[in-house]
Amino acid sequence: MVVPKETADAGAGSDIDVFNTARNIRKGVSRMTGCRVGKGEGAVGSRLVTRRSLIRSGLAALAAAPWARPLAAATGPVRHRGRNVRPAQEGEIVLGVSAAFSGPSRGLGTELYRGSMAWFNHVNDNGGVNGRRIVLKLTDDGYQPDPCVANTIQLMQDESVFLLFGYVGTPTVTRVLPLLKRFGDEQVYLFFPFTGAEPQREPPYGEFAFNLRASYRQETAGLVDNFVRIGRRRVAVFYQNDAYGRSGWAGVREALAAHGETMAGEATYMRGTQFDASMRAQVEILQGQSPDAVICIGAYQACAAFARDAVDLGLHIPVANVSFVGSENLLALLREGREDPESHTRFLVNSQVVPSYEDTSLAAVREYHELMERYNPEPPENVDRIAEGEPYEPFPQSFVSLEGFLNAKLITEIIARMGDEPDRSRIEQAVFAVRNYDIGVGERVSFGPERRQGLDRVYYTVPEGDRFVPLEDWESRFAIS
Repeated sequence: MVVPKETADAGAGSDIDVFNTARNIRKGVSRMTGCRVGKGEGAVGSRLVTRRSLIRSGLAALAAAPWARPLAAATGPVRHRGRNVRPAQEGEIVLGVSAAFSGPSRGLGTELYRGSMAWFNHVNDNGGVNGRRIVLKLTDDGYQPDPCVANTIQLMQDESVFLLFGYVGTPTVTRVLPLLKRFGDEQVYLFFPFTGAEPQREPPYGEFAFNLRASYRQETAGLVDNFVRIGRRRVAVFYQNDAYGRSGWAGVREALAAHGETMAGEATYMRGTQFDASMRAQVEILQGQSPDAVICIGAYQACAAFARDAVDLGLHIPVANVSFVGSENLLALLREGREDPESHTRFLVNSQVVPSYEDTSLAAVREYHELMERYNPEPPENVDRIAEGEPYEPFPQSFVSLEGFLNAKLITEIIARMGDEPDRSRIEQAVFAVRNYDIGVGERVSFGPERRQGLDRVYYTVPEGDRFVPLEDWESRFAIS
């Protein structure tokens, strides 16, 4: 289905937008609000949360939340909708996570978690951070904004989390940012979300988040620059119809304008679209504009469907994806069950925000291999999924799990810099002390009051068999013949 771009999520909005978003939450997502979320995207529940009830049951209670006290001060049990929730113990630091552990994008949340746990297991097995274990409190949002808002309220109010960590996606993060701004005095920060969008990098919300990865603006600019350099100036865009897709769309438009070009064409799809959906309409729209290349801003199921149908319908041009797509999941879908697996992958080129997980010349990649093999983290079991029973086969290594690994490594360093008594009031100070830090990827990390993104490098990869490898020569691979 091609959707008018006017209906897309506009991105982070005002505090009122948070409440408007929460009106669609259904029973079961948040025990605190008593709402339920079903398995279908966008369905309307039997009981909507009103702005007033959300304030009464959740936001208004934040002033007295357990996480408003220093970590060691949380002692007695917290009553949580009929059961006891154990607050953070003196020997623990609890990080709150809302991510996609179910639904069509479950591979992203799962792999990001697995990479993080490889590092955290190593840290905890060696005495923790200044004697404290790092514990993740996991919640599933299915890559949907409404559950993410409810999960965040729950994590801040009921779960004694020290900070928020490892969120997945632009449409989810952009709806949480106004919540963090509204309660900025409580100093709950979001660290290293799996998104390159601009809202958490710019005013008015940039001060409440820290990013490690490069931005979508940087990724799309690099893709456009390389396509233009080899003569492919007519660039079209296929994008998810929400804040994520629009962020990438804006990046492509801005990059093309720098070369005196405009988009050759554009087509959209709805978030949650699966691989078995037809993308014929989108392919035909773009095909009619005779593009030289297509840049996709989406998740792996829909982007794989587009790449499949583009080949089948004769649109034989480079199809690029940004890092969020989940390269390994994308490739697996396109290769599965085909006599000629390369037939539907030879036109792909994906940007990445971490180096190749096969580049063992890098210290962090060597650590990643060693710890992923030692711990081999399973998909999480300690999370209530919106949709149960969905199969998922983890990858031994992936770009997403490597990013999760680096996120975990850096947050551990930041917590360690706070000493024996970690306190939220000193988080920014600890982050800003990270200057020229060697994380082990060949690019050093620095933060400061005017710099809330640690890394800037973008990498380019192409399929080789069942993996993506570094692209060495754009000209020989993709030049117009």
